[in-house]
Amino acid sequence: MPVSLESFHAVIPAGGAGTRLWPLSRAGRPKFLLDLDGSGRSLLQQTWDRLHELIPAERIHVVTGAAHADAIREQLPELTGLFVEPSPRDSMPAIGLAAAVIGASDPDAIIASFAADHIIDEQAAFADAIEQAVAVARTGLITTIGITPTGPSTAFGYIESGAPLVVEGAGSARAVSAFVEKPDEATAVAYVASGSHSWNGGMFVTRTDVLLGHLARLQPGLHDGLVGIADAWTTDRSQEVLEAAWPTLTKIAIDHAIAEPVSLEGGMAVVPGTFTWDDVGDFAALQDVGAASSTDTVWVDSDGLAIAADGTTIAVIGLRDVVVVRTADALLVTTRAHAQQVKEVVAELRGRGRTDLL
Repeated sequence: MPVSLESFHAVIPAGGAGTRLWPLSRAGRPKFLLDLDGSGRSLLQQTWDRLHELIPAERIHVVTGAAHADAIREQLPELTGLFVEPSPRDSMPAIGLAAAVIGASDPDAIIASFAADHIIDEQAAFADAIEQAVAVARTGLITTIGITPTGPSTAFGYIESGAPLVVEGAGSARAVSAFVEKPDEATAVAYVASGSHSWNGGMFVTRTDVLLGHLARLQPGLHDGLVGIADAWTTDRSQEVLEAAWPTLTKIAIDHAIAEPVSLEGGMAVVPGTFTWDDVGDFAALQDVGAASSTDTVWVDSDGLAIAADGTTIAVIGLRDVVVVRTADALLVTTRAHAQQVKEVVAELRGRGRTDLL
């Protein structure tokens, strides 16, 4: 029988500037607001669409900064659960805020976090992974969805799976032995060959009471701050309490605050995600997911990716695996092999005070 998704809530942390996709992605218009694959929907809207096939709109929540709140409301007119952070505090405060507020009104709630800027195909496989993760999360384990590797990537962290778990409705679930950081190439090859490692896509599924209980033990100051904000959330003091407490919260990722320490205690599980997944982390990845060059690009004895957001005609001669990206105020020229280094351009511009280009 399919696992019930009653009381299941999705939380979408929508932050970050996507610096490796500059100059398309900017601080004021980050990659999750962009249609990068030519689908006609932004990455955020695609995330919404795949979740809305599983649960109603009122159980989909977005956490973002004030700078992007209006654009998100415009892109997601059905959205009712928008949490606006006064400042960036990383993923744990963002997800924890949603958990505390949702849990206060729905004590049986199970929440899951999904990045706003990933591309996922194969909806049936995605739904199966969610249902299995929810079944495991109801037992009190924090559950993550491990992405089945398509190769020995050094761009992602990995999850090491342990012994199988016996959970009705989750026949593929395993205990998590460890979370491991991005490996070198030889280690990545060994991980994939072992068959017991999956990519860490940052998707976590948990009962709200379980998450907050771990936070109370491991990050008590952060826990107390979030609970205080949640207690005032439906009062006329909500904004005042949020703005006073938020800057005092520990800035930390959920991986470091919860996933890694709880996995060492035996409190984490993993279910396989067999769907096609990409975090679109750079222009090489963007080309891999099917992004097409601008239609008026002229290629002569060349290949690669060329995008002209401002309509400029681009001509490329005698270059292989090239990346050319043109906007109204910037031009990027690199290669697929150097695509990860685009973030260094953003750092250099910031150092020069060129905030107009960020």
